[in-house]
Amino acid sequence: MNIIWQYLDKRSATVNALKDYSSMAYILAHTDEEITQVHEDTTTLGSPAFTNMPGGSPNPQSGEMRIITAIDEIDVLRERYRQAKEYMEWFQPAWDSLSEDERYVLEQFYWQEEDAFDAISAISNRFHIERSSAYKRKNRAVSKLTLLLFGK
Repeated sequence: MNIIWQYLDKRSATVNALKDYSSMAYILAHTDEEITQVHEDTTTLGSPAFTNMPGGSPNPQSGEMRIITAIDEIDVLRERYRQAKEYMEWFQPAWDSLSEDERYVLEQFYWQEEDAFDAISAISNRFHIERSSAYKRKNRAVSKLTLLLFGK
């Protein structure tokens, strides 16, 4: 085992991974559309703006600059997609290994727009348990996910 694993805060890393899930899912779902939009924006010409303002000297390389900028943006989008795909290949099997109840608890606590009080109330109401038991259930679910993601 690598010595660094002893110093990594695995629980905090697990919580951060939970919080990143929706962003990664969005990236995977929408990157193709964003790349298509960049291609379309690059290949269409802009309309000239007619104003009474004197025009400065136009940049003769503006077309090339626009293409270079688009290529750079597409490279960033593809790298972001690659990272999101790598994240999902790492995270999804661990997530799928959790029980439905454990996933529900983590979803309520980390993926809902509500605050912690509302999440604990929802968990308490669903399982008919006290608030302290709801926190314990959440902590057990995070611990199990941590073990699945990082091992011992």
